[in-house]
Amino acid sequence: MFGMYFDPYYWVLIIPSMLIALWAQTMVSTTFNKYSRVMSTRGLTAAQVCRRILDDNGLNHVRIERIAGSLTDHFDPRANVVRLSDSVYNSTSVASIGVAAHETGHAIQHAVGYFPIKLRSAIIPVTNLGSKLSVPLILLGFVFQWQPVVEIGIWLFATVALFQLVTLPVEFNASSRALHTLEADAILEGAEVKQARKVLSAAAMTYVAALITAVAQLLRLILLYGNRRRDD
Repeated sequence: MFGMYFDPYYWVLIIPSMLIALWAQTMVSTTFNKYSRVMSTRGLTAAQVCRRILDDNGLNHVRIERIAGSLTDHFDPRANVVRLSDSVYNSTSVASIGVAAHETGHAIQHAVGYFPIKLRSAIIPVTNLGSKLSVPLILLGFVFQWQPVVEIGIWLFATVALFQLVTLPVEFNASSRALHTLEADAILEGAEVKQARKVLSAAAMTYVAALITAVAQLLRLILLYGNRRRDD
């Protein structure tokens, strides 16, 4: 994109961010696989833990569903359902329980009106628009030398970086809620809580990596645009 082989910003900004993202994905996969082999002492399944935490927080109306795949777990606020992946749903492992508790954390955030998650939901339509239109607009602007179009494209791409930034407190808070509940309610014991924390910390790094990647891409676009304006 934009002549990456002759673009120093690609090698200085994009390649390192891609390596960070790859490292983060490797870490979460490795950590989850490691602690998915460690069964919790109490023997509750991830789905049972999820149901218990939801009920204890007055969220009896939130359903739990099983979804295909591995680590495809998520909370869907529109359907009021926590979806747990095949690798998590019936597992009694420390890793799976940590993941399930994290997703219930998102359900609780929605229930209590946690501001960052409300903000993230509010900007999703703009972010979706930015992710689809920003690059085509920037390309058109560069090709036809339409500076306002390039600037609009860059501003649209900035919404993608903003979304990743807002996502960080949402994810960290969900993990914090999960770990507190798992320990306070004695769902996991001693070392098991620390092991679950390692799983959730590794998962959190993927969101940090996503932010770094988005910011690196945005900075590259700004620098390329600045160079093009000076050349003109």
